[in-house]
Amino acid sequence: MFPQNKLNRINELAKKKREVGLSQDEAKEQSMLRAEYLKFFRSSMVNTIENLKVIDPNGTDVTPQKVKDIKNRKKLH
Repeated sequence: MFPQNKLNRINELAKKKREVGLSQDEAKEQSMLRAEYLKFFRSSMVNTIENLKVIDPNGTDVTPQKVKDIKNRKKLH
């Protein structure tokens, strides 16, 4: 989970940017925090997709082949 204090800081900076603007240092901080958040989010999303298994109402595995291929490659490493 992404640290709550960093999420709070991202939100504080976004609010300040809307209301009064940011200094150069604050803009850099905001950019770094957003990049860190996006990296975490993407990693989390990839992990979710890699562990995905789709089952139709008949109980048949209909997981997309692309996801199966990713799982197989991961097992080899």
